[in-house]
Amino acid sequence: MIRVLVADDQRLVRAGFRSILEDEDDIEVVAEAGDGKAAVRACHEFRPDVVLMDIRMPGMDGLEASRAIAGDERLESVKVVILTTFDLDHYVYGALRAGATGFLVKDTEPAELLHAVRVAARGDALISPSITRRLIAEFASRVKGPEPDPRLDVLTDREREVMRLVAAGLTNDEIAARLVLSQSTAKTHVSRIMSKLGARDRSQVVVLAYESGMVSPGWLTE
Repeated sequence: MIRVLVADDQRLVRAGFRSILEDEDDIEVVAEAGDGKAAVRACHEFRPDVVLMDIRMPGMDGLEASRAIAGDERLESVKVVILTTFDLDHYVYGALRAGATGFLVKDTEPAELLHAVRVAARGDALISPSITRRLIAEFASRVKGPEPDPRLDVLTDREREVMRLVAAGLTNDEIAARLVLSQSTAKTHVSRIMSKLGARDRSQVVVLAYESGMVSPGWLTE
């Protein structure tokens, strides 16, 4: 059972998401929150697997709340998916950098919402949607000049190759196909990269790849 917390300052929005989620046999909405502080408190109380977090809320917003959750070792297993009204919200890259697992546009189809919750709960393939790839490239391009990160020194050549493909938004299956690997081998490489880098999830791997200069926006299609 995937335990979900819905954080949004609009009661009707929360009710709508709850209705969609609770129709599923494998998903349970364990709590709701109307602002960032309430969301952080609810995470401590209910330990959800996934938080659907509105980015714009009064008081502590979704970005601040995401950073608080990601920075708390007691909440290490909690995955945050940011909810945004616009697909080019200027907060999105900052949210990923703050430790959010990914994001959803609020008018997403119910099937996409359910898929995102399940994917986030697994911590897998969360940068796969094309719109997410576009957003990360867009905002990563605005980051100041690349800064070498010594953590990358521990990666093997193959792990660096896999990390570049993760940063391009490829899923484990797509990475396996591109590098002619088994799906389990691709998944193992990604897991080892996350472990070596101390990354909570794939989004942090993507951010590090861009900020360190390992990849640049659009490199895969150049």
